[in-house]
Amino acid sequence: MQTFKLAMRMLLAACVGLPVSGCWDNKDINHRALPVVMGISKADETFKVTLQIPEPAGTTTQTKIVTDTGSTITQAVDKISMNLESNVDLLHLKVVLFEKPYAQQGLNESISGFMRSRDISPKALVVICDEDLDTFFARVTRTKQPSGTPLYDFFEKNAGWSPQIALTRIWQVYRSIHSFTRDVAIPIIRSGKSTQVEHIGTAVIKNGKMVERISPDDTLLFNAFQGQSTQGKIEVMDHASVLVVSNTIRHKSGLANGRPHVESVINLKVSVLETRETPSTASIQKDLETLLTGRFNRMFAKIQAAGADILGIGQLFRAELNREQLKRWRTDYYPDVNLDFRVQAVIQNQGHLKAPAD
Repeated sequence: MQTFKLAMRMLLAACVGLPVSGCWDNKDINHRALPVVMGISKADETFKVTLQIPEPAGTTTQTKIVTDTGSTITQAVDKISMNLESNVDLLHLKVVLFEKPYAQQGLNESISGFMRSRDISPKALVVICDEDLDTFFARVTRTKQPSGTPLYDFFEKNAGWSPQIALTRIWQVYRSIHSFTRDVAIPIIRSGKSTQVEHIGTAVIKNGKMVERISPDDTLLFNAFQGQSTQGKIEVMDHASVLVVSNTIRHKSGLANGRPHVESVINLKVSVLETRETPSTASIQKDLETLLTGRFNRMFAKIQAAGADILGIGQLFRAELNREQLKRWRTDYYPDVNLDFRVQAVIQNQGHLKAPAD
């Protein structure tokens, strides 16, 4: 009987220890490197990966820049992890920065790899750098000793984001690669002269490849067309400057003799900030509508010529075209889209503006 009790106690002790043995390979948070920015470039068949890793430094946080190469992105990251005192964990990555020549070659391979491996969050932002990544990170570090996560804060809506900046995530790029009717726009940055980062425009991405570029002012209208808020943007005209208070958009679409037709109207509420030569309310309103409508039409002509539907116009016709027709959206339908775009502005606050007396 004593032998049986002893055997049962030993068995129970062994069973209690089994769940604990499954955690042998877990690493404490203090032994993990958590990069917030990953830079990727490609030369021939070799990838170069740069990681920006925050590190506590007294009462503040400094950043470390580490770089390595490999035949794949994963191999380069493994080399960095091997040479660090901590294991690299990419799940907290916030920004993936691609060098422009690689974006022009096509991002399909990398984006598909991210989605397949799940090492990187699909919500991480995708950004394009318009200069050599080594130069970019060196200048950013030299301009001002980086603290915290300045590059991520640049795109954070609660920090430095502006409505002239497009926000595109890994899953959106992946979706566009496999979509018949939707392309994406990715912000382009470089190191600034008096600031760490300078936004210089937006890349037009078709099937994962950069095919065109639009300006920050065009990006504002792109965001408005997508229903994003453009609140806080200041528009300057010849006789006045106004502040955008709110915006809404509505679409009406249809097929006429097989040709897609879209009517889009953006409603803007603005507040007058400054005036020159005492213009009337009506003239300010007309000038604003003319300025934005002309800017949008020029932008649409550019992206339509590139065959990239970053506005997602094809989405409006998914109920009217069958799958075989949608496959030919970019080649047979999109080049013939007739887009009637209008801006309707309402001056909500005139400030000290006085309309001329009748």
